[in-house]
Amino acid sequence: MSLATRISGFLGALAASATLIVSATNAQAEALTFTDIAGREVTLQEMPDKIILGEGRMMYGITPLIEGNPFEKIVGWNNDLILYDPDGFRQFESVYPDDTARLINFGNPYAGDFSIEAVLESEADLVLLESGSLFKAEETGLMEKLGAAGVQVAFVDFRRNATENVVPSLLMLGRIFGEEKRAAEFIDFYISQMRKVTNIIDTIPAEERPLVVVENAAGWQVDFCCWSFGPYNYGRFVELAGGTNYASSLANAYSVTLSLEGIIEANPAHIVATGANWSESRPEVTSVLLGYDAETEPNVARIDALASRAGFADLEAVKAGNYHAIFHQFYNSPYHFVAIQQLAKWFHPDDFEDLDPWATFVELHERFLPFDAKGTFWMSAQAAD
Repeated sequence: MSLATRISGFLGALAASATLIVSATNAQAEALTFTDIAGREVTLQEMPDKIILGEGRMMYGITPLIEGNPFEKIVGWNNDLILYDPDGFRQFESVYPDDTARLINFGNPYAGDFSIEAVLESEADLVLLESGSLFKAEETGLMEKLGAAGVQVAFVDFRRNATENVVPSLLMLGRIFGEEKRAAEFIDFYISQMRKVTNIIDTIPAEERPLVVVENAAGWQVDFCCWSFGPYNYGRFVELAGGTNYASSLANAYSVTLSLEGIIEANPAHIVATGANWSESRPEVTSVLLGYDAETEPNVARIDALASRAGFADLEAVKAGNYHAIFHQFYNSPYHFVAIQQLAKWFHPDDFEDLDPWATFVELHERFLPFDAKGTFWMSAQAAD
């Protein structure tokens, strides 16, 4: 082979290599394009490795998708997980003490304490926000400011249209974290657990679905009645579990304020209060303090006190032992299938006699979470004598 031929072959190989390098660079430059839950097309020039969470409770949705350390790519968050679910935070802290300690608290993205300067100093690639706060993010100019600084924003939804948007949110997070296979596995688990309820509920006529009042964060404000949900969030959970959500008849809204007089007149068959361990950040609450560190016995007095409030004590639901409390934080996590299973057992005990929500909760932890299931996440008040 002549020298000229060899040189020509070498130059050809070099040109091919250069083409591959350019192609790889171009592929990396367009590494990730997706449509977020707000319908916005988001393009990241490369896979993100520094992510900020607009809510710390997004870890509920991120953790089951990550094979290794779920905090590896998280540089900071809003500290709402610490404030509103300290039991859950302590579970993360026990497994990942160094990571939870290094996280920057960027504050509330929709309030004045959120620091754009701190975001830039962190060299973050992406900020994840809840889609229900899209208007606030636009109104405050947050998205415009972050975009001008070269930081991308993407929206997920585990709260507002939770059951509708949970799967696309998980798929999106799977792509963002490079965990598509794991995300698919968790989605399969989610769907199978939801079907254990919905396949049966679909056969139950409307007239056999009990009227249900949801008390959102019961006891958060002492002597106040009541916040509830329209056909969203826990209101939707009630419907999927075979109940008729009272607040949905009043307004097609995420949040609905109820009157005690209206509840008494409606005379629901079940009342469901949401509760969590809010006492550490808000000691005055009279809520049922549910969560990983909760014990049943100390909460008996709390749920009985809520059920025996003036006006409530005379309701047929309370007399029949159908005043219930369930973990509030299911309302903004993909684990709401556990709540829906428990609601279904309360509303239709004969149809779901063999369904075991606690076993579902344990399996969730064994397969997808880095700590064990423990604590108390739901309970019912004692029936009146």
